[in-house]
Amino acid sequence: MLAFPVHAETLDLRYGQAFSAIESIYALPIFVADREGFFKREGIHFRSVLISGGGGTMIDALDVGSVDITHVATAYLVKEVLNGADAVAILAEFNNPIYSLVAAPEIHNFADLKGRVIGLADADGTVAYATRALLAAHGIGPNDVQEKTVSGTPARLDCLKRGACAAVPLGQPQDLTAIEGGARLLGRTDDVVPNFLYTVTAVRRGWADTHRDALMRYTRAMAAAFGFIRDPAQRDAVAAIISDTTGASPAAARDTLALYLDPDRHVLPRRGEIDLDGLRAAIGFMIEAGVIEGPPPAPGRFVDTRYLDATETQ
Repeated sequence: MLAFPVHAETLDLRYGQAFSAIESIYALPIFVADREGFFKREGIHFRSVLISGGGGTMIDALDVGSVDITHVATAYLVKEVLNGADAVAILAEFNNPIYSLVAAPEIHNFADLKGRVIGLADADGTVAYATRALLAAHGIGPNDVQEKTVSGTPARLDCLKRGACAAVPLGQPQDLTAIEGGARLLGRTDDVVPNFLYTVTAVRRGWADTHRDALMRYTRAMAAAFGFIRDPAQRDAVAAIISDTTGASPAAARDTLALYLDPDRHVLPRRGEIDLDGLRAAIGFMIEAGVIEGPPPAPGRFVDTRYLDATETQ
């Protein structure tokens, strides 16, 4: 039996969580770590601080000290660091996201999208890039549709339901929920883009240097959460958390896990490890989209794996 440290002193940890992600699958690792007691076991009093706005606001929250650590998409981390932010990724939360381009029932194919409104994620993000790549692969260019920025899968699903968007990219399980309700699946972004690092936990380097113990505890708890999510014996428990936190049906929650893990599509890290090749790919997307200028910066500039590496040996 594995033995875990018992911490006499409880520490507070404020985690920046985007409003746009709180009801999506991308909050799953945090929910599992909290609900299954992995933070408590590490002596962490974990508190999510909801933050509105785009990915840049997550890094702003670190800078002003309103949170200690934060969830953030890699594109925004890279952009803000290049602009001088003292931020760094300490572990991966999600790799290789699978976004489904889901359309209203009257849209039968990609050609039917011409002249219609497409609800995209933030224009500078990797989801928008991947969605445009999917559209382009099927002959739909930026001048063929009307793009509308709608941040977060739950908000884009609402846009589709209200008829304000003809099609939207949705993460899980909302894409499966929409399809259950009669929406049409046109394609998935993982068909056209290579593997990339999507979201990470980030922290200010200066804060990290003086809070090593806190980050060691956090990375241990997250490693345990990823192990729990991947454990076949816990499939029903994880599906129940997905259903409860996203509002999806139990069937859609189970289908989400099957999509990720049967077979393993490397959407979820095994313990929070950061794939530098995946980060390099995300940086390449940003350069191609004109968000940043080349030559590409080295991926290692944006990561610090010391804390996760140290927990692997314990």
